Amino acid sequence: MQPLEVGTRVLCRWRDGKHHPVKVIERRRLHSGGPNDYEYYVHYTEFNRRLDEWVRLEQLDLDSVENDVDEKVEDKVTGLKMTRHQKRKIDETHVEGHEELDAASLREHEEFTKVKNIATIELGRYEIETWYFSPFPPEYNDCLNLYFCEFCLTFMKRKQQLQRHMKKCDLKHPPGDEIYRSGTLSMFEVDGKKNKVYGQNLCYLAKLFLDHKTLYYDVDLFLFYVLCECDDRGCHMVGYFSKEKHSEESYNLACILTLPPYQRKGYGKFLIAFSYELSKKEGKVGTPERPLSDLGLLSYRGYWTRVLLDILKKHKGNISIKELSDMTAIRAEDILATLQALELIQYRKGQHVICADPKVLDRHLKAAGRGGLEVDVSKLIWTPYKEQGRRSRAINNIRGPISVHTHVDSFFIPCLLNFISINNLWLCIYSLFFIFHNLLRFILIW
Repeated sequence: MQPLEVGTRVLCRWRDGKHHPVKVIERRRLHSGGPNDYEYYVHYTEFNRRLDEWVRLEQLDLDSVENDVDEKVEDKVTGLKMTRHQKRKIDETHVEGHEELDAASLREHEEFTKVKNIATIELGRYEIETWYFSPFPPEYNDCLNLYFCEFCLTFMKRKQQLQRHMKKCDLKHPPGDEIYRSGTLSMFEVDGKKNKVYGQNLCYLAKLFLDHKTLYYDVDLFLFYVLCECDDRGCHMVGYFSKEKHSEESYNLACILTLPPYQRKGYGKFLIAFSYELSKKEGKVGTPERPLSDLGLLSYRGYWTRVLLDILKKHKGNISIKELSDMTAIRAEDILATLQALELIQYRKGQHVICADPKVLDRHLKAAGRGGLEVDVSKLIWTPYKEQGRRSRAINNIRGPISVHTHVDSFFIPCLLNFISINNLWLCIYSLFFIFHNLLRFILIW
């Protein structure tokens, strides 16, 4: 028989043993087969793209084959059969995680990333099925499986290469500063500028599980917070989040991922809570960078709900959105959106007020689910990031003009540099005294 065309719709037997509707995204000829022997990359139209996969012809129900119709005509036909609510649900699914893209950009993104290039990865003791495309270097185009060092995140094509690498790799934890340890959990802060290769490899790895993520090759501008489970063999990565060193939009998180083997254990909620604890340390309010992935949005809504309703349950008297924001480091807009979604904001006597009926709060808290692992703030040892380069550049700019003056300035140079870099009042006074002493000495010599 003739091979199926790209765009064909057909029923396919999934891992549950049942047939589900799919669309053929791509096809390729089998090396060991005849001229018409192909395998097909299919998208299960009922499910998220992360479940797309290559299938053999025998998995397809050829009696159900339909040629793809024009999308506009299909919309008109199906639109007659669906309610407005159902149509909206499908539209939301199609643009999930890509709200910032217009229709043309979305099509371009889906075309470029439509086929997963890596099927599985090995990381530590886990073999993990990937979810999405990740733009690995061209030399890895023919690889279906990759092997990662779980400590430095170097990736290789063959298991033997990984085994040789592990004998030489000295790392037993991410290459950064350990800023938190509680029991077997540790958090490491990795500076993308100091550990560029690690940061880039982490982005390659994360993109395999995040559809919406834009891969930044310039990781200098980011800090990576890597959560690990520790044992006698080392610190094994569970997940991470990243944040910009200097965000004009007050983003306290750029990207977040819990690796599939560790999901549904409360680690995602822990990472979100940790990002807000860092914001509190900085004395700022924060919000995650948009767009959020489907799982990310779900996690954030749950976190905001639990934190805000816990406060409202315990608080007596009036409380404002501004006060809630100051207490939690959650941006006021996120607080307002969360309370409105829970229908806890009412308009009375010309102003918005929070309705905090205890029974209503308990019902919403129960729906939000468990809070997951708690961050023990007493175990967090961290100071906000300050770029050293800015200070050194400022000193260099002062040093430049001074050095071209007459020899008189040779007395002033060390004093001025000390004065600029010293915060202690007494040392500043001493520096001023030293300046006048040298000036007087110069006058006497003259």
